[in-house]
Amino acid sequence: MSVAPQIAATAKPWRDSTAEPIVRIHNVTKKFGNIVAVDNVSLDIFRGELFCLLGGSGSGKSTLLRMLAGFESITSGTMSIDGQDMAGVPPYQRPVNMMFQSYALFPHMTVANNIAYGLKRDGLPADQIRDRVGELLALVKLEEYGRRKPDQLSGGQRQRVALARSLAKNPKLLLLDEPLGALDKKLREETQYELVKIQEKTGVTFIVVTHDQEEAMSLATRIGVMDLGSIVQIGEPREIYEYPNSRYVAGFIGNVNMFEGVVTEDLPDQVRIHSKQTGGDIFVPHGVSCAPDQTLWYALRPEKLRVAREKPEGDANFTHGIVDEIVYLGDLSVFHIVLDSGKRIQVTKPNIERIDEENISWDEHVYVSWDGEAGVVLTA
Repeated sequence: MSVAPQIAATAKPWRDSTAEPIVRIHNVTKKFGNIVAVDNVSLDIFRGELFCLLGGSGSGKSTLLRMLAGFESITSGTMSIDGQDMAGVPPYQRPVNMMFQSYALFPHMTVANNIAYGLKRDGLPADQIRDRVGELLALVKLEEYGRRKPDQLSGGQRQRVALARSLAKNPKLLLLDEPLGALDKKLREETQYELVKIQEKTGVTFIVVTHDQEEAMSLATRIGVMDLGSIVQIGEPREIYEYPNSRYVAGFIGNVNMFEGVVTEDLPDQVRIHSKQTGGDIFVPHGVSCAPDQTLWYALRPEKLRVAREKPEGDANFTHGIVDEIVYLGDLSVFHIVLDSGKRIQVTKPNIERIDEENISWDEHVYVSWDGEAGVVLTA
């Protein structure tokens, strides 16, 4: 496991040991027959958060969301929302609303009537409904679309209508299951920004389920990474990216180069790891909790690496290989390099200048180097 630096308590409630969570999930397990979909999960989510449950297919994230909504029963454990135990509370009595990936809009109703549907079911006076619908249309920037039908809207506009309808009854908690999954890449990026702004304006606690790491990093105040029914790490986006606690998290969040090695020097303030994959030593300028001769993994993000023709100074933290491929992506270039050991790695280089004076090309022999603090030592 890696160790992230201690973060001082601030106004962010998850950093405050005295703050009370609005959602408290304690030792929750869900089984479908002999299949364990959610395995002994404990999680606190605080008022006003935009929390993302991130994981691949079958990780248990949607099942956990559906249990919060009341659509699935809990096999064991407890869930509470704003201090109220949800055991036996049906979905329609929970202070929760859920927005589905399909949006589930009524095709025969106008946008305004879709948003007003829940309010009408609750018997609110017509003038209150009208005011609330107008407020929500303004919130999602669809003031001129109230009389249209869903099939007259774009995918992004339908997504905003579904969001407005979900917020109409002022839920304490809004659950969003892959809310942007049906949108194309550019529209999804634009809508991510709008979703964050809407959440900030309303102050409603959002819990978003997604398999898209970039989406989670863009949206979340915190991320819970799930695998095989368990939450394997919880943290703020930067913490999850820079200080993953395992090889699984490091590999799931962004691109990473993973080097296996054995500890050859273990001191309180420094560690030296010999790696056959790099063909040399990795020097870490801080202590690591490990045993002598223990096998470790050193995780390096592509943007933390440098590529050059000249051999770096020193006796550690560099390797050698041949440029196998270069992918130009406009803002950056990705170098695919095959090391002398046969291991393939990636190095990204920002294209700050229009003309690259170094102009490293395919099939060149190069050195790849990094700073001592650039990587993360992982023991699992």
